[in-house]
Amino acid sequence: MEIKILELEKDRARLLIAGEGNTFMNALTEEILTDPAVDVARYRIKYQFSDPELFITTKEGKSPIAAIREACGRLSGFCDKLLKDLDAAQ
Repeated sequence: MEIKILELEKDRARLLIAGEGNTFMNALTEEILTDPAVDVARYRIKYQFSDPELFITTKEGKSPIAAIREACGRLSGFCDKLLKDLDAAQ
């Protein structure tokens, strides 16, 4: 996954996430929004075949990059648990 940081400040960030689409971006933004220190998390895809741009703002001194990393970790954990449960079901 290729990520380009378009804007990075203490409480806000804009990132371009190459090669991803609505499926991943919806899951990521929804998970980011579960963090109480996040004000805004949204993405947009300007054109049908363009890469999505993620926008996030935080409060309480939380780094927007930390919020994104934590959300990705939680998503990864959900996937690991699902795989474990599937293995146990077989």
